[in-house]
Amino acid sequence: MKTSLVALAAALSLAAPAVAADTSGDGWPAFRDLYKELVETNTQHSDGSCTLAAERMAARLRSAGYTDADLHIYAPVDAPKDGLLVATLQGSDKPAKGILLLAHIDVVEAKRSDWVRDPYSLIEENGYFYGRGTTDDKAQAAIFVDTLIRYKQEGYKPKKSIKVALTCGEETEGVFNGARYLANERKAWIDADFAINEGASGELDAQGKRVALNIEAAQKVYQDFTVTATNTGGHSSRPRPDNAIYAMADALKKVSAYRFPVMLNDANRAYFTRTAKLRGGEIGAAMTAIVANPADAAAEATLSKDTSLNATLRTTCVATLINGGHAPNALPQTVTANVNCRIFPGVPVETVQATLVEAIGDPAIKVETDGHRSPATPTPKMPPEILGPIEKVSAEIYPGVPVIPVMTLGATDSIHTSAAGIPSYGFRGMFVDPDGGNAHGLNERIQVQSVVDGRRLFYKLIKIYAGGK
Repeated sequence: MKTSLVALAAALSLAAPAVAADTSGDGWPAFRDLYKELVETNTQHSDGSCTLAAERMAARLRSAGYTDADLHIYAPVDAPKDGLLVATLQGSDKPAKGILLLAHIDVVEAKRSDWVRDPYSLIEENGYFYGRGTTDDKAQAAIFVDTLIRYKQEGYKPKKSIKVALTCGEETEGVFNGARYLANERKAWIDADFAINEGASGELDAQGKRVALNIEAAQKVYQDFTVTATNTGGHSSRPRPDNAIYAMADALKKVSAYRFPVMLNDANRAYFTRTAKLRGGEIGAAMTAIVANPADAAAEATLSKDTSLNATLRTTCVATLINGGHAPNALPQTVTANVNCRIFPGVPVETVQATLVEAIGDPAIKVETDGHRSPATPTPKMPPEILGPIEKVSAEIYPGVPVIPVMTLGATDSIHTSAAGIPSYGFRGMFVDPDGGNAHGLNERIQVQSVVDGRRLFYKLIKIYAGGK
């Protein structure tokens, strides 16, 4: 039976839609080879190397005609495997800063024994590419590099410089982050009028139909708070009412019960306005109502039942870790909990911290940060010169599919470029399954056709932004 299934899978793979792309005349085989090399270069933090991936991509760019003056490879001395690459196709308009195409090449850890297929082999099967990073974020990284190569080979001369930055550290906290380094230490390498990064994908429904092509117009701020309850402790045979564990339990219940106020900005207002027509029914009506009146309690209640829509409306805070006590036969002396907040753009971290203190209402409970604070993420405007080209090219590649501005609930490296004064938009330009292609999970995947279409889209889109001929 196993042999039969393998043979059937192989037959289906040969019949996959991507085969047609080999005869399209746009260099698909070369792209696929580049994509394969990038996916098959292990870039997980424990035993991989972003530096090796960056060097391999630089070698391909050199083969296409880019010189050392066009390329910057950097790896810190204390993290030699966390390297990055910045490549530039110089524009004729020297005063213009240009366009930044940002993609991270590090990936979440993948344990081979848990996967059906080798996570560091690009496997094409049943119309999908499988492998760690196939969707997050090596498809986009490969497309950006491939696009620079194609432009160079065809002699394209952009008016605005096109800069591609491939960075490490996005997927792992507390390590060298290439985007942060570039924004803070080497801004001249990446300075741009605006940046395109990951952050929002196209949505497919359960039947594989394209629903909407999203563009990230705003991003929440990630912030952890340490909540601490302390006590003098004592022997467990003599319980006392002021137990640190009980105090923490009461504090976290209050955090759970507190609901931050509804807030609207250009991003979620546009999202609700455009999505209302797609959703229809009670949800669609509530979206329309909340845009008209943010104080509409009935609309808020309806939208808040959905965890994603609730998070789109407001700042959210949730307990994610807890640790307490020191012995099974002793009263706890210290209990700590991590409360993770995703803060609405423009709201200061200090305001959220003060709100948590007030909600807990116990002066004995401390709410602190560990000193690490995410940079502020100014919400960029969504002018016609940004959105218009996306809508134009999308209508050609994905006819009839609406473009929807969204506010990303998670966090990407755009926090660093935005804080450095480079308006940054999350736009992957490819469609993913309803489960997000299982990014960060087992057997990560993306449809071959999605990569084919995304590659076509960016080739056209970047030329519109850069101008020239």
